[in-house]
Amino acid sequence: MSELFQRAVEEVLRYEGGYSYDPNDPGGETNWGISKAGHPEIDVKNLTREKAIAIYEKDYWLAAGCDQLPPIFAIPLFDGAVNHGVKLIIRKLQGALGVEVDGTVGPETIEAAHAASVNRPWEVLADFLARRAVLYARQAGFLRFGRGWMTRLFNLQRFVIEVVK
Repeated sequence: MSELFQRAVEEVLRYEGGYSYDPNDPGGETNWGISKAGHPEIDVKNLTREKAIAIYEKDYWLAAGCDQLPPIFAIPLFDGAVNHGVKLIIRKLQGALGVEVDGTVGPETIEAAHAASVNRPWEVLADFLARRAVLYARQAGFLRFGRGWMTRLFNLQRFVIEVVK
């Protein structure tokens, strides 16, 4: 487990802690942010924090290729994978990077992310987070949960700035 993943997962867990089952929440039954819909094989109600972290690392951090990207994009990509799904959020990052949008973190995406982290990091980060904001705004639960989702994005931006500087 890398130090960057440890920091990123602690930030995600600030918003994804504990068991909840709000029928109005699009995520449905969740514990530590792991949903029953996304992981039907798991006893979500009794999921431990440690097991949730292991799921986050395998199914979101590594699955989204975050381990191959610079921190400025790895952290919000991971957070977005948790909230929006791996393939969809990779597409949003690829759109912000201006590369082929195929939902896979391959050599072109990795190279573009590293170049952007040097040449135009804040511009690409802002574009990527704006694309995430649009995803949230289009969700049926936006009127109920939107303020929390937007707060999460703004706090995520602050966190990324702290980590990168």
